[in-house]
Amino acid sequence: MANLDEIDRRLLSELQDEGRVTNVELAQRVGLTAPPCLRRVRALEESGVIRGYHADLDASKLGYAITVFAMVSLKSQAEASLREFEDHMKVLPEVREVHMLNGEIDFILKIVSKDLQSFQEFLTSKLTPAPNVASVKTSLTIRTAKHEPGVPLES
Repeated sequence: MANLDEIDRRLLSELQDEGRVTNVELAQRVGLTAPPCLRRVRALEESGVIRGYHADLDASKLGYAITVFAMVSLKSQAEASLREFEDHMKVLPEVREVHMLNGEIDFILKIVSKDLQSFQEFLTSKLTPAPNVASVKTSLTIRTAKHEPGVPLES
């Protein structure tokens, strides 16, 4: 875990809430002048605490009406088999998240699709025949009650 002081935590909190804030505005919010603020932000980026800056897009407004969570069990849990599956998932644009789990299910995937027919095509042509897949169980999202990227930052 990174050794962060109070100012670093405030910087991260502000940037997590509003990644497009200017350095001058950010500096004012955390009580710094612009040059040391910029140095701290760059240090947080270089250390990997800040991995990047992204726009939060509304999938449905871009034509992706369906979000599906897929629970995938593999035939083998050998490291080479796990990596082969992960590498295959990385090249599928519909797959937005891939998490390895412990227990009965090996992976949970977050998948977006334009409609049910498109998802069915994706499932049968790209996911089920993927390397080492033994079974896939899917659940369509009905609604999202909370979507909050990032992590809780305590002072």
